[in-house]
Amino acid sequence: MLDTPPQYTNNNNQFSEVDGKIGKKYVPKIRWPDLLAQLFVHGGGILGIYLIFSSAKLLTAIWAFVLIYTSGFGITAGAHRLWSHRAYKAKWPLRLLLAFLFTISGQRHVYAWALDHRVHHKYSETDADPHDARRGFWFAHVGWLFLTPHPDVVASRKAIDMSDLENDLIVVWQRRLYVPLFAILCLGLPVFVPWYFWKETLFNAFFISFNTRFSVTLNMAFAVNSFAHMYGQKPYDKNIMPVENVLVSLGALGEGWHNFHHVFPWDYKTSELGHYSFNLTTAFIDYFQRLGWAYDCKQASADMIGQRSRRCGDGTRPVCDQNYQKPLD
Repeated sequence: MLDTPPQYTNNNNQFSEVDGKIGKKYVPKIRWPDLLAQLFVHGGGILGIYLIFSSAKLLTAIWAFVLIYTSGFGITAGAHRLWSHRAYKAKWPLRLLLAFLFTISGQRHVYAWALDHRVHHKYSETDADPHDARRGFWFAHVGWLFLTPHPDVVASRKAIDMSDLENDLIVVWQRRLYVPLFAILCLGLPVFVPWYFWKETLFNAFFISFNTRFSVTLNMAFAVNSFAHMYGQKPYDKNIMPVENVLVSLGALGEGWHNFHHVFPWDYKTSELGHYSFNLTTAFIDYFQRLGWAYDCKQASADMIGQRSRRCGDGTRPVCDQNYQKPLD
């Protein structure tokens, strides 16, 4: 296991190796296919917004909005809290539903997403972090997806234990079939429904239901890596970069309580807030827990949270819902 990656220094925004083994500077290069893909998705997304207000049918905009938030649970409850952190367990029908929703979101296959997220937590804000926020807002937000990764990222990806996902048949098959599944679920289904059922033009259906929907979903996830590492409070640990950001939490279904999450990454709620309006993913998991499809939900105790907050926090810890989790005096 790679516990301590080689150390690099930041010199005028270039990351230079100083361990003497290679003797070459790491200079990131643009991966043009990935950059062009991002430009197409986001450029088409802007066009889609124009079409919503100019020529598209209202149902098409509603359909895109519904897909954004339903597929978002595949990211937050699925790839993130279930598969990356094992914060709870899920029976196969729920895992299948989450894989289905995650594929609609289009954010690579579950295995790749969870691998990079585990690397991010293990080596957060080091050269081995895939979206190291020390390298600036735009790198953390989207640049990491179209720039060649730091050598430490490549090494760390090989060192992370992924045996649990390698033994999860739903994750295995979603990874093997990702290209056709992406074509069917992320592109085909969203565009087909408005075109077929309420006779939306194919042009409008494509740019709204694919580009605009896809770019909004991507940026909701991107915001966790950028905004939620830079702008907000640190009630649980003031010595790390992740912060509590309420706007990100509202947009990303509860994923913006990031200071708490980096301190207690195994907590299935990713926060200690008791009101679902700021954490819809917890409501989603709790619903399936009542159905018996989700179980063994891990949770940090109020005692544990209070002690950590008093020892390391910046003094901004919120008052919690008494019926959900009683805070310390």
